[in-house]
Amino acid sequence: MAGSMKAFPKNQRPKREDLPAKTGYVAKSKFLIASPTKVRPVANVIRRRSCTEAAAMLEVMPQKGARLISKTLKSAVANALYKNKQLDEDMLYVKEIRIDEGPRLKRVWFRGRGRADQLLRRMCHITVVVDEKAVK
Repeated sequence: MAGSMKAFPKNQRPKREDLPAKTGYVAKSKFLIASPTKVRPVANVIRRRSCTEAAAMLEVMPQKGARLISKTLKSAVANALYKNKQLDEDMLYVKEIRIDEGPRLKRVWFRGRGRADQLLRRMCHITVVVDEKAVK
């Protein structure tokens, strides 16, 4: 019953051209072996900050997630500077950062007395969107 329910009836769905256009420059890193629950607190620290400030903060953080997010942030900034030559790195800010769950690697963990447990190696996908700051 719940599977047949949809957000919009088929004849009332908004058309693609009616949806607001997404702005910003995107970089994605997929299938990173790091737990999303451990990476998300690092992402919350840099959300909506300028790119230079976010990069400086990530540089001094000891977490593994900080290194992974830093690489993705640098890629998003490079994408922005490549697509728009008038931009400067100081003009950009972290518009959106998303840490999604990826698949899990299942491993066997041998225990005492002939038992075995399952070890889940969690993966995450990191999406960083940077955009220009609004000029006041």
